[in-house]
Amino acid sequence: MNNKILKTLEFDRIQGALSQLVVTASGSAQVAKLTPSTDAAEVQEWLDETADGASILRLQGGIPVAQLENIGPALKRVKIGAVLNGTELASITRVLRTVSRVDQFLEDLKEKLDLRRVYDLQNQLTVLPALERRLYTAIDEEGNVTDEASPELHGIRAQIKRLESDIRSRMDQYTRGNSAKMLSDPLVTIRDDRYVIPVKAEYRHQFGGVVHDQSATGQTLFIEPQAVVDMNNRLRETTIKEQQEIARILADLSNAVAPYVDALAADEAVVGHFDFINAKAKYARDLKANEPQVSAANHVDLLAARHPLLDRRKVVPNRITLGEDYQAIVVTGPNTGGKTITLKTLGLLQLMGQAGLFVPAEENSVIGVFSNVFADIGDEQSIEQNLSTFSGHMANIVTILQALDQRALVLFDELGAGTDPQEGAALAIAILDEVGASGAEVVATTHYPELKLYGYNTPGTINASMEFDSDTLQPTYRLLIGVPGRSNAFDISRRLGLDGSVVDRAKALIADDSHDLNNMIADLESQRKAAEIEYTETRRQLEDAQALHDQLQSAFDTFTRERDQQLDKAKDQANALVEKAQEKADKIIKDLRAMQLAHPGTIKEDQLIAAKSGLNALHQDKAVRQNKVLRREKAKQALHVGDAVRVLSYQNDGVLLEQVDADHWDVQMGVIRMKLPTADLEKAQAEAAPKRRIATVSGGASGPSTTLDLRGKRYEEAMTELDRYIDAALLANYQQVTIIHGLGTGAIRNGVTQYLRRNKQVKKFGFAPQNAGGSGATIVQFK
Repeated sequence: MNNKILKTLEFDRIQGALSQLVVTASGSAQVAKLTPSTDAAEVQEWLDETADGASILRLQGGIPVAQLENIGPALKRVKIGAVLNGTELASITRVLRTVSRVDQFLEDLKEKLDLRRVYDLQNQLTVLPALERRLYTAIDEEGNVTDEASPELHGIRAQIKRLESDIRSRMDQYTRGNSAKMLSDPLVTIRDDRYVIPVKAEYRHQFGGVVHDQSATGQTLFIEPQAVVDMNNRLRETTIKEQQEIARILADLSNAVAPYVDALAADEAVVGHFDFINAKAKYARDLKANEPQVSAANHVDLLAARHPLLDRRKVVPNRITLGEDYQAIVVTGPNTGGKTITLKTLGLLQLMGQAGLFVPAEENSVIGVFSNVFADIGDEQSIEQNLSTFSGHMANIVTILQALDQRALVLFDELGAGTDPQEGAALAIAILDEVGASGAEVVATTHYPELKLYGYNTPGTINASMEFDSDTLQPTYRLLIGVPGRSNAFDISRRLGLDGSVVDRAKALIADDSHDLNNMIADLESQRKAAEIEYTETRRQLEDAQALHDQLQSAFDTFTRERDQQLDKAKDQANALVEKAQEKADKIIKDLRAMQLAHPGTIKEDQLIAAKSGLNALHQDKAVRQNKVLRREKAKQALHVGDAVRVLSYQNDGVLLEQVDADHWDVQMGVIRMKLPTADLEKAQAEAAPKRRIATVSGGASGPSTTLDLRGKRYEEAMTELDRYIDAALLANYQQVTIIHGLGTGAIRNGVTQYLRRNKQVKKFGFAPQNAGGSGATIVQFK
């Protein structure tokens, strides 16, 4: 994409608005290098990120990215062995804490929201909890080393506080006792890092000790009394120890950061990308912008498009279509009618879309992916090159024509202007023909009436105009595609009071074909207005029909619901009657059976059973009595030995081994065999039936080893083995195990961390002590 178009269409102002919305140095750098892409897949990927950001902003208030400084210079310094200062370490700590916060936020968000791209970016984060805790404990927000950085520093600072307290207590004797009258002010101050008192010059020998400073007049001496010299010496020695311990701590912390320089740099970039996504989403919200669809065929259809740099409450939205039904648009109409701003709106919205930004247009708008956007807009006069306005325009057009290809978009403002009208019109037509031959899409504005006929007669080209209200003598700024603009000079002159005979004489002076052209335009305008009225009326009728349809649908739904309720009620009543009759029949049959037993041969047993079955058949089943489809579906869902099932309470798959009783089954889930209620089982699809997996881990006959070594394994293999091992360890009732994953790229370590975080049987976990593997191993405790 040529840089000149970015300046011409003021894309830098879009970047400026985005730069106000980022909070990290990395995010600011990404805004600065933002340019439109010419790759359709990349454009869609960027739009997906913006869509994710908009969803998160709407539902969660945005991704929680904190304000972060650039840690790149600090990482470069530590990489060559330099010792970082507290401020640099504090910046790294903020990055680490932001990474943890963002990772946990997105992990929790996965249960609530489906996203297109952000979760893939999350996987690029490296969470370093051990380093984060160490830095956060040792360095505060301002970059100061805390008392908790080491036991030695804690003890030294406690000693400093005691010495300072003792010195102040001793000095207070001078400021509050009889000696106070010898002081210029009854206060204790510091000179050369030593506690002193301001003594009047005439009493300098009353205190002894050391003079460290004097006032400008020489009337006051700042004296360290002899009684506190020794205490100040001890304080100074302790302070030096403190500085030495701080230097040692900073060196240790720098060494701790050194192995993770690359991971920290990557984390800073990913967090900056999240910040950039936040900014794009906030800018879309501020503009009331929407995600455009991307057309591989370079069709453009911007619905109610607005220029993003104009007040959206005042700007007139327009529909701009190009590329599908026509390749070129010729826009005519009076000055100040909005032709130039319409050109800029099309160009700038296209650049925004290709940069992955939402566009200020209605939903379902479509953009293309152009190889380049060219524009000749504004005054191209150049004093340095001694070019007139016309020459400047032509020089620019020549450059454009030399760089054209079939996937380019060209915007011409006042094409051919600045020279003889007849020659200018001819040049404009020839230039449009040249652009059309290249296959590029073009929109040109002009005043020349010859181009109206060109737009009417040339295939793939359509006329358009900016609407003008002749009643108010004001432009409406509405783009009318398919209607060429016409001159309103005669109408305006007549309305302003010019004598009618003068107007008629002027009309007689212009050519007949100009009259015919203006009459054609007037006829088209009247047809357009008639079509618009007809469309409005048709739209109203459609809305009325839709409202009636909705009412009928609602009434039908109500009727169906009430009918079903009445049928259920009737069946309930019928069942109640049958149950009463059945009770009576049971009593009769019982009496008959008693008679049969008392007088054998009089009544047959099969007759009693048939009578009983007939009475039972009278009972009405409300749900599935006559529904063959439901009965078939119920039969499909019947459970059998060997079926693959989903255990709902554990959200896991298993296989049916045998039916224990009417309400329970034995189910094999991995290495675990459990007795589960039938209500907790759901039959799985046949093609999705899981294979039985038997976890195998190293160890003796009594159970698996308490240590699992994943070093040297591929990520997928390591995660599978980890899952099997944790199952085996739980079955063996282990309270604690160790997972050795090494340092490497950090991928397996991150995978282990994420797996343990999700496993509900894990009580807690953390990196092993330094003498047991440090951050290369993780100790896991089970509940």
